[in-house]
Amino acid sequence: MPLKKQPLNDNEIPIYDEALIYQRGEYWQMRMWLAKEKKYARFSLRTRNRDTAIDKAKKYYHELMAQQLAGKTYFSMTAKQGVEEYIKQRTKDMEAGLIVKGRLGTIKTHLEHWLKFIGKDTKIKEMERTDCENYFHNRTKNKKKLPVGRTTVLNEQNTINAMMRWLHEHGESYIEAFKFKKLGKIDTGDERTRRNTFTDEEIIAIKTELEKYIKEAKEDLSLYGNLNKVVTSYYLLIAIITGLRRGEQLQLTWNDINWMEKQVKEEKKSSENKERSDDEIAEEVEEEGETYSLVKITVRGKTSKVGKTRIFVVKDWEYFDELFKFLQPRYIKANKGDKNATPFGKTLIFSLDGKSPLTPRVILYHFDEILTRCEIDGGEERDLVPYSFRHYFITDRINRGYSPTQVAETCGTSTAQIEKTYYHTTERKMIENALPQFYYKDGLLIPK
Repeated sequence: MPLKKQPLNDNEIPIYDEALIYQRGEYWQMRMWLAKEKKYARFSLRTRNRDTAIDKAKKYYHELMAQQLAGKTYFSMTAKQGVEEYIKQRTKDMEAGLIVKGRLGTIKTHLEHWLKFIGKDTKIKEMERTDCENYFHNRTKNKKKLPVGRTTVLNEQNTINAMMRWLHEHGESYIEAFKFKKLGKIDTGDERTRRNTFTDEEIIAIKTELEKYIKEAKEDLSLYGNLNKVVTSYYLLIAIITGLRRGEQLQLTWNDINWMEKQVKEEKKSSENKERSDDEIAEEVEEEGETYSLVKITVRGKTSKVGKTRIFVVKDWEYFDELFKFLQPRYIKANKGDKNATPFGKTLIFSLDGKSPLTPRVILYHFDEILTRCEIDGGEERDLVPYSFRHYFITDRINRGYSPTQVAETCGTSTAQIEKTYYHTTERKMIENALPQFYYKDGLLIPK
């Protein structure tokens, strides 16, 4: 109710009809009734002088009244509360099939970084457009933590402003977006992509070292960290041969994998002699040179970055098979007698327990360890990270003569993106384009 209807104490001074000032200790405070919000706005005037307090109070009174007339509210959500409300909305979007689960997880991660920067208790309605102008610097300055790429921070900024627009539309923010400091455009063409990928020789060295790494760890699985070392090593080996994005790969289950070699044997058996054993047929197929260690991978739409299911086939190199034989007996033993246990086929491939995927920090730790063992310089000038295996996978297929469309279908991206970012990036491809009658290998021009 308005203040004029309330009795005043000796140390209370009315400011027009809806406000008053009063002393608490030595300092003057202000209290104003906000009829629209049906609450009192209370705050300190930060002065001990009575006349100064009255002047400040009148100024604040007019500012608050102007906000009320403009339809603005005084009381505000904190940054943490704003994020929670936005996440609730995006969760509904996921349930409605508008975004995939992986995208929701990415949004949560982006906004967690923003909360650390802005402060979880900061009031949203007190934020200014320039409050995040140094966000990029803050996110990239600490070299001791996981390296943060430029594109990653730009994606975070887009997520933050998407949330601010939503909060503004719902009357919880006075600004629609932050004004992030403008960064120079990235040339996504040749040189950058060439630097943050690997050479064929480096990939051979990495594969060899990872296989040794696995062998060492398997010698004593009771030793802390060795089980993690085995699974992470297979994760890195499979990243090399599939070109999968991290989120896609970590969400693969065993049901998403289908070995093609078994299909070849069954077709051979059904078409020739049903009475022979699988071993006899496999031996004949191998002798005839018709055995292929292939694996068909299904990336489900709800786990894909682009929200579209894709299926592709790669040469296995026995990595999937070895990991399956390593994990399945352990899982069955650990869950023996548990009727509620998830069937092994539905468990995550790159996980110690089938439920929780490997963490980015663990992956990066073992990735750096392998690069150190191989004496590969992964410094800032090359920006080598686990995602560089995807760059290598795409570049390698381009070098082998795959069309941009073929590569795009396998990797779940657009043909335009492949052409723009990769297709013109390798020295081999540029030389072969200039001299189509030759192909380039190991530094030599060989006639076709």
